[in-house]
Formats: sequence, C-alpha cells, structure tokens
Amino acid sequence: MNKKSNYSYIGIALVILVFGIIFIPKIVDRISNKDVVRDESRSVSVSNDDRTMRTSDLAFLEINGEAKKVPEFSFTNQHGETITNEDYLGKVYIVEFFFTTCPTICPRMSRNLVDIQNTFPDNKNFGVASFTINPANDTPEVLKAYAEQYGVTNPNWNFLTGNQEDIYKLANQGFNLYTAEEAEAEGGFEHSGNFALIDKNGFIRSRIVNGNPVIYYNGMISEEEKVDEEGQEEQISMLKQDVAKLLNE
Repeated sequence: MNKKSNYSYIGIALVILVFGIIFIPKIVDRISNKDVVRDESRSVSVSNDDRTMRTSDLAFLEINGEAKKVPEFSFTNQHGETITNEDYLGKVYIVEFFFTTCPTICPRMSRNLVDIQNTFPDNKNFGVASFTINPANDTPEVLKAYAEQYGVTNPNWNFLTGNQEDIYKLANQGFNLYTAEEAEAEGGFEHSGNFALIDKNGFIRSRIVNGNPVIYYNGMISEEEKVDEEGQEEQISMLKQDVAKLLNE
C-alpha cells in the first residue's frame, strides 16, 4: 500500500472521529427527547382519526369499513352556553336522547346516568351529553331544574337543547338511535332507551360479547335491578367498566 493511500485512510478516520465527537451526542440527545423515530425519513400522517394508540379491547363502531365518529353539533346547554362536539374532545362521554316530561323510561335513564356519574367523581375527563327531543318545552331553565332535581354535579354533563330538526337528525342519522314525535305515545314522543359511549377522540365505541359488538348500552335497567321483567340483564355495570377502560387509553 503506498503512502498516498495511507494518508487517505488517515483522513477518513479523522472524519469519522470528528463525526462521532460532534454529531452522535446530538443524535443520542434527540432520541432521549423522543425526537427521532424509526419512520422519521418517511412522510407520516397523524390526526385525530389515528387509532394506533388504542390500549383497550373495546371495538370501534364501523360503518362501511370506517370507524364512526360523533357528527359535528352545536346546541345550548342548561347554563345558556353553546356546546359543540369539540368541547368533548379529550373526554370520555355518554350520549343519550331524552325529554324532561317523559313519563316512562327517561327517569330510569337519568338515575342510571347519575349512578355512573357518581362512580367517577371529580374526573375531569368524563362527561355526559343529554339531548332533549322536546326542545319546545325543554328550555335551558327547564333543563337546569331537571339537572338539579336528579343531583347532577359533573361540570361536563350538558343538557342540550336547540333546533328540533337538527336534534332528530343527530339522533337518527348521527347515532342511529331512534327518535320521533308520536302523538299516540306516552308523553308524545318515542325514543331509544340506549346509551352511546364515546372515546376521547370522538369515536363511538363498544365491547365485543360472544363475537358480536354490543354497539349501544341499555340505559333503562339499573345495576341494582340486575334484570328487567322480560329477563334482560342490566348493562350499567358493563358501561362503567368500559368508561374506565377508555379513561385509561
């Protein structure tokens, strides 16, 4: 090997040494601060729709192969404040449709929701969205009195009123929870007695039982009752467990 080649190898060695002294500590520092990732050289798209961070076994409700999110909404709560779906981002919450003069299932649903509320006291990441299907009667003042009557204390529990057509569209199309004005029904309205469970990113979630998704949770039977007159088992205890799972995601 000639002397010129020796000089070349010495030069390369010096470059490698300098690189190691100057740059490697910076790379290690970036890794320790989680700035360097395996895919850094590639274009990676991350949004609120990203589901790779899921840690629980709860399923996503999928429509035509896509995970279903809560549609955009904007209504007025019991305090006269405008509440939108974005106010619930970062929170796990339950959705129901009800009305304050309901003589049948609504009181039971409300008591069960208060029971769930009391299971997660002072948890800032848990909430409820109760949409009235009788907004002509259920003004913010009426909704506030109803909330006080049932012992609602969670600041993230909003009783929401607004345009009836928009509320019915949200119920029937947005959640597939049946809602209708029916003169012959008790109280003048018909609606689902089920609750929807929403995760922190706005996705509708549910558990899998015997290979099938629960989709929605029966809100009419209390945990204490265990079963109704038809032998159907309560799902409030199940819902409490699943809220806890989502809070830990």
